[in-house]
Amino acid sequence: ISPWDLLICLSSRKNDGTGCSQIEDLHHLELFQKVNILPEIQHFLCRKEGLCQITEAFSDLQLPVITPECSSRPGLSRASTANNMSQGGESTDKTRTTHLRYWWKPSMSAQLNQVSASPGHKDILKAQDVSVIIKAYVLVTSLTPLRAFIHSTATVWHPPKKKHFSIKLQRFFEIFFKSSSPQQAFNNMKEAISKLLLITEVFSESSASGPNSFNQCRLCFQMLTFDIGFGTSIYPVILEVHENFDFQDEDESNIQNQTFKEFLFEDTFKFLLSNESSTSSFIEALQKIYGSTVSKDGTYHKEDEQCLSLEEINSMITFIKELKNLGQFELLFPSAAPKIQTLLRDLYHMVDPMRRLGSVLTVHWLLSSLLEQFQFMTKEAHTNLSEWRSKKNSRKSSQTMMKWLQPRNSQENASPKQNLPSDFRKNHEGLHYSSKTKDRQCSYDKDTLSHIRQIFTSPQLDLKPQFNPKIKEYYAEVPFDMVTVKIGAEPSNCQCQVHLDEKKGPSIANYPLGLGLNKVIVLVTDNSQPSPQVVNSYKITIYREDRPSLPLFDDYMMCGFVQDCGSRIRPEESCGLQPLSHEYLSAISQTVFKTCEAGDTKGQWIVPCLSCSDNRTCDWREIMWQPHGCRYSVLAKPELQRCVEGRRILFIGDSTNRGMMYYLIERVNKTLQEWQKTHDVKCYHNINEGKTFIGYSYYPQFWMNANQRPTFEKALEQLLQRSRPLENTDQTVLIVGGVQWLNSNHLQIIQKVLNRENLSNILVIIKSIGMGFHLPVDGIHSLSQAEVQNLWNENLVILDTAKNFGYEVVDTFVITMGRYKEFLQGKCGCHFHEVVKSNPSEESPHITMTLSRHYTLGKYFSSQSKPSQLQDYATNSQSPYHVRGPINQVYSEILLSRLCASKTEHVST
Repeated sequence: ISPWDLLICLSSRKNDGTGCSQIEDLHHLELFQKVNILPEIQHFLCRKEGLCQITEAFSDLQLPVITPECSSRPGLSRASTANNMSQGGESTDKTRTTHLRYWWKPSMSAQLNQVSASPGHKDILKAQDVSVIIKAYVLVTSLTPLRAFIHSTATVWHPPKKKHFSIKLQRFFEIFFKSSSPQQAFNNMKEAISKLLLITEVFSESSASGPNSFNQCRLCFQMLTFDIGFGTSIYPVILEVHENFDFQDEDESNIQNQTFKEFLFEDTFKFLLSNESSTSSFIEALQKIYGSTVSKDGTYHKEDEQCLSLEEINSMITFIKELKNLGQFELLFPSAAPKIQTLLRDLYHMVDPMRRLGSVLTVHWLLSSLLEQFQFMTKEAHTNLSEWRSKKNSRKSSQTMMKWLQPRNSQENASPKQNLPSDFRKNHEGLHYSSKTKDRQCSYDKDTLSHIRQIFTSPQLDLKPQFNPKIKEYYAEVPFDMVTVKIGAEPSNCQCQVHLDEKKGPSIANYPLGLGLNKVIVLVTDNSQPSPQVVNSYKITIYREDRPSLPLFDDYMMCGFVQDCGSRIRPEESCGLQPLSHEYLSAISQTVFKTCEAGDTKGQWIVPCLSCSDNRTCDWREIMWQPHGCRYSVLAKPELQRCVEGRRILFIGDSTNRGMMYYLIERVNKTLQEWQKTHDVKCYHNINEGKTFIGYSYYPQFWMNANQRPTFEKALEQLLQRSRPLENTDQTVLIVGGVQWLNSNHLQIIQKVLNRENLSNILVIIKSIGMGFHLPVDGIHSLSQAEVQNLWNENLVILDTAKNFGYEVVDTFVITMGRYKEFLQGKCGCHFHEVVKSNPSEESPHITMTLSRHYTLGKYFSSQSKPSQLQDYATNSQSPYHVRGPINQVYSEILLSRLCASKTEHVST
């Protein structure tokens, strides 16, 4: 086939082990052609015998590799040569191993062991201790010098179970190592892979000039799968390396796995076939490293008049192209980690004491320097950038290279930071930590008038793109457990000030992070004028992930909880997940179950998990609210429409009360045609085809001065007047409630007003208080832990008083207190609903928050159970808006059950 650019040959699992590519094929490649075969890697990493050679030759490194077969035989044996990937015999392998061990001096062994060994590694080097296995997908685009990349998604499974699932690596580590050090565990895994690949390079390069050398292929690459095991420690062990992308057996895979395969290969093809131009970036980076010039003939000259070789130039240009086209891949090597760089130097100095491979180290240094410059070029925010570009620093950089190429014992007292030019180091640190300095750095240059000098956050956010004063919009993702972030900014110009969200806002503030999208606006004002003017604005969008969830396995157990251990409302009661007894499960799984008679029936959240002692193993998407001894019924749409027909339903309360109202409207109409954050009185006549009236009044109007706010009595009277005519029967419904403003005095006022207005027989439903104001946020009153705990007693008083007056109640506090971290947007941390457009822009990240069986029992307990009907309205494409939020859904459905308790027969689920 001619011409072609890329050849990927994948061997079947069912063949006889014969590879589909032959080593002889590499002799006939054109310069631009790429093939997925790196013979050295296949020989040393993808064969047990090859791994045994490496672990024996570098035994003092204590590599995190399980090779039980090595110790069971007296000598190393070669595998079948059916793959035709190498030439030579057993004696050559043994000679190479003996040669390396000869050069392994005790002093060098001690140094390498100090650099390479991981604390606690001995505790996990046992296959039987592995509790989870990750298939990490790695793409090696060059072995010498090593360039390797890891895909952002992996497949994971818990042995001995066979079911695999795909998950983002970052998300997996945040879930599995939530209570320890997720980022450190992730880094340890990447370091273990990099270390093994690096040793493979050194091992193969040390004998590349001998009779057993492999044929080099400049553009060859290797797709690898590393089976990585983790136990209770954050240190991994490598179980096996596969020579291509390895997946679950076909007969056990599902559609999700097949889709992941397709995406993985698509990402790989895009990466390998990128047409991204890299020449300009290469020239710019090279000028920073060497102060280089480009001659008329197009060659690159160093200041000392030594020329870069064509091989060096090609490696650097290819590396820049890869960095500009990472996509879903993350760079593994070259690595800026001092430990890995030290290991690289020491390995080459050990196997090459005569420095014959100095050119390989030179290219490694070039790529490492190129990586630093490429990362640095994207920032471009340094005030002293031009100073760093000076020839003085270029000479320092050249001197640094000479140090880098020398053995470590000649500079063993040098710190890793000394491998960087001092001015670069100073500016680089200043970019991240200048917020710690008290002296403000600013300029009087008019060109900086509308710019901010830096954005700083705590915890530090990974803003995309990297900060540049000329870029106005940034995006970051944070894990579920990060509920607040401190954000600040500094202006570039001395005459300007920075304000957050509004013209007179602070320059630094603590923000709550609701699930999904959160937006922070940074305003720059020119204060040189009598009246400061806004001259520019920056937007930071922060996406907080939903609660981490693992797919449900077949052998799950059911766990329950009422309160989270992170905020114990009732210190005398248990917190967190508790296993449910067989008696309890039998009781709640009955096919015939009585309907709950009150909206404050005690209950708990139940969720399927692999273990109740580890919330990382739960499928949180299937969480549901289960009242004790009864079940709330879900009304089908026809029953709900008959229930509210001819009724006038009035809501008075804050935004949480308004969220329940919009939920009711969408359930009855099956669509939500209009929506607004009403802070006044609003009437809706188009409900249930005009057969139902809904009125709403926002209370309290907290933005007004206390002496100007309408009283609750006045607001209630106004709502009643705007909603007339009203019957003095349960055809008139009044729903009252909010977050934490309601108390028993308001209930007495309701009783007084209704008696005065001759409406004492209407149906009144009280929504009790809810979780909120529990976060340390600027601009609002935040509750202490003692005050949060006192909400329990306040809530009981409200419920008891309401029932004494004959009112229906919906206890929202017991439902929200255990899931207090799952709030949505808003400073109060009290919103458990949001109204969204049904067809959000593709540019906005999708927020997954499905509306499934969040409080009714489904497939886990009874095969005769009917599926929940709550999804019917949620997927209506004709509805421009949709009320989203599973916790709001739970207490809103309880509200509907109380609203219709005496009106219609219920349809249980």
